[in-house]
Amino acid sequence: MMANNPSPEDSLIARYFKPLATDPGAFGLVDDAAVLSSSGDDIVVTTDAVVEGVHYLATDPPDTIARKALRVNLSDLAAKGAVPAGFVLTLALRSKEDAWLRPFADALGEDAREFGCPLLGGDTVSTPGPQMISITAFGRVPKGRMVGRTGARPGDRILVTGTIGDAALGLEVLTGGAAAAALATDPAAREALVSRYRVPQPRNPLARAVRDHATAAMDVSDGLAGDLTKLCAASGVSATVDVARVPLSAAAAGLVARNAVCVETLLAGGDDYEVLCTVSPAQADALIAAGRATGLAVTAIGTIVAGQQGPRFLDGQGQELVLRRLSYSHF
Repeated sequence: MMANNPSPEDSLIARYFKPLATDPGAFGLVDDAAVLSSSGDDIVVTTDAVVEGVHYLATDPPDTIARKALRVNLSDLAAKGAVPAGFVLTLALRSKEDAWLRPFADALGEDAREFGCPLLGGDTVSTPGPQMISITAFGRVPKGRMVGRTGARPGDRILVTGTIGDAALGLEVLTGGAAAAALATDPAAREALVSRYRVPQPRNPLARAVRDHATAAMDVSDGLAGDLTKLCAASGVSATVDVARVPLSAAAAGLVARNAVCVETLLAGGDDYEVLCTVSPAQADALIAAGRATGLAVTAIGTIVAGQQGPRFLDGQGQELVLRRLSYSHF
């Protein structure tokens, strides 16, 4: 009789990830598939991978890597107006050390509980190259109610949540860029910016309001300028943005005021994971108020206009800013 000994992969899954699989449809991770009940809703599917050296640094703590991997997908669901339902996880690991996997799994479990997004299944593989964490997340929206990129219309207001550019500055702090030198004597600001890079804050509490009020929406992952360009192209419109109205944190605004960083760094830097949406003038105040009710600032930064050209970014004097790049490129 052959011994029924678990494989190293099965042991790893049972030890670190089975406790995260709390949805009955996950079958305790003993099957190679899961069942996600639709409950009559549409199922929204999104997937994003984070790769060592591209989306996070090799020196980043494993708990922050776990949170980022899940939260970048939760951010997509929030921008679609979807409520999280669960996720599947693929891990490509160089090693199976408990010192890395335990804090990674613990943080992933904490976020899964906080956001109501349990683990449904996945795969683990070994790799000699950079580590990679790929998550596919599922969300629910009432039938036909997902907010896409194609509904923006001339006259709509352009709204964005939170603040823009902090994550790009956080990466500069970690890699010795201009922000690192400029904030050398301000450890609180440095830590705040690094936290924004390592641990995004997905705007899921605002998902229902986005669904109720927005005509088009997406999350800001590659840079506000580039992502607005994508939204406009999908909707067949253009836009004007008042750069002075783009919301900045105190640290970011201070760096711009001192000419330590240029505004292009903030507009094109990426990793903000804020919600960018367009709203009819009659609905804009309602979405702003909904954000205020959840403790989140929602700011009007411009207007959708007719046309096929890219968005125009205007300074405080109404002069157009020519941006050398619009977004962060992963290639």
